[in-house]
Amino acid sequence: MQQENRLGKKKVLAGFAVFLAFMWLCTIISKSIYASKLPVVTAQPPEEKYVEHRVEVEGIVIAGDKSPVAALAGLRVETLAVQVGDRVEEGDLLFTIDMDDLLEIMEEKRNAMAKVQVQIDTILANEELARQKKELEEARAREDYDELARYKDTLVGRAAEEVKQAEEDIEETADERRLAQENAAAGSGEEKTEEELKQEEEQREAEDKQMKEALQAAAYAEADAKWDRDNVMKEAGRKVEDILLPENEDATLSVCQLELAGLQEEFARYQAVQNAEGRVTAQQGGLITDVYINVGDRTTSSAAMLMADDAVPCQFKAVLDKDQKKYIGLEDEVSLKLDGGSRETEAEIDYLSESESVPGSYEIYVNLPEGKGTPGLSGTITHTESGEKYACCVPPQAVHKEDVRSYVYVVKEREGILGMEYYVEEINVNIQDENDSWVAVEGALDDESQIIISSTKEVHNGDIVRY
Repeated sequence: MQQENRLGKKKVLAGFAVFLAFMWLCTIISKSIYASKLPVVTAQPPEEKYVEHRVEVEGIVIAGDKSPVAALAGLRVETLAVQVGDRVEEGDLLFTIDMDDLLEIMEEKRNAMAKVQVQIDTILANEELARQKKELEEARAREDYDELARYKDTLVGRAAEEVKQAEEDIEETADERRLAQENAAAGSGEEKTEEELKQEEEQREAEDKQMKEALQAAAYAEADAKWDRDNVMKEAGRKVEDILLPENEDATLSVCQLELAGLQEEFARYQAVQNAEGRVTAQQGGLITDVYINVGDRTTSSAAMLMADDAVPCQFKAVLDKDQKKYIGLEDEVSLKLDGGSRETEAEIDYLSESESVPGSYEIYVNLPEGKGTPGLSGTITHTESGEKYACCVPPQAVHKEDVRSYVYVVKEREGILGMEYYVEEINVNIQDENDSWVAVEGALDDESQIIISSTKEVHNGDIVRY
């Protein structure tokens, strides 16, 4: 009986052991299944690094100086002998002008010049007629003035003679009276009665009055004659002065003469094109960089072509965005490699300005050595700026950005249901500097913080992960 009890206890213990082993196996399997579903993350602590900045931008070689190729405006292009990229020498043909069209234009200009010349001749003829007419009017006015002066002087002279005659009559009468008084005093005549004397006295007074009135009338007549002469001669003189006044200024002749001079100058330019048989040639050697005309089109007042001047070294042009502009500036040293070349050239930024065609970007220019580069050739500029040393740097993929906020995920350890487990904690950081390889941050991090740099699944704050 005791032996059976012992066997029973052993069976119970064995069964319990089997149960415990089964439970342990289930736990292992459950934990494995649970763990297999967790994101697997890779993490590393922050490092102390120098954050350097490398700017690499593509650009193109442009001509250092461009000379315009101009042609007389309004001419029809018959043929084009060059295109962009062609190199020409002095005297090489660039394009030709349609001669038939040129002759028609010249004929129109001849007609226009003839029309203006007729206007000028008419104006000059009318001016000559006006001058002759004015001379005739002046001669007649002076003749009228002289005749009128003689006539008025005669009238004044007659009035003066009448005054003189009246004065002589008064003097003669006075002399006769004195002589009569002298004879009476000598007693040569009969004595007169008082009545006779009274009558004689009244008669003398009447005669005196009459002679004084005659003298006064003559004096008034003389004054009136002088006044009339002076006023009439003043009016006649003014007529002469009016005739001598210059005519009103008229710019018609000057305008026509200027118009004719302009037409003649323009016609001379057309003749120069005709003399060259419509050929427009290069004035110097260089590379054709721009062509603004087409066959059949008419030339304009602007340049028909632009040509790079071989005497001026080329430039390399590139465009920077706002971020690149932070790390490259005027006179900075750069490395330049042109397509097709095996070596890099050390140069410096010679010009930097904000782009007018692309707002928010910046144009840089590098002067190339003489003889290096051809307009249109591509290349790359590289510039590396030594950055500062930061104590807390992480790979760019470890930093997450959301609007104006930046953060990293850190792996931390805690006690869980199935034992020790790893979980994710989100930590806000401030970005101090960054490049393609490293981001310098500051926040609640230390040298032992394990910052997630990759994960097999997307993780969030508080998620359980495998580390």
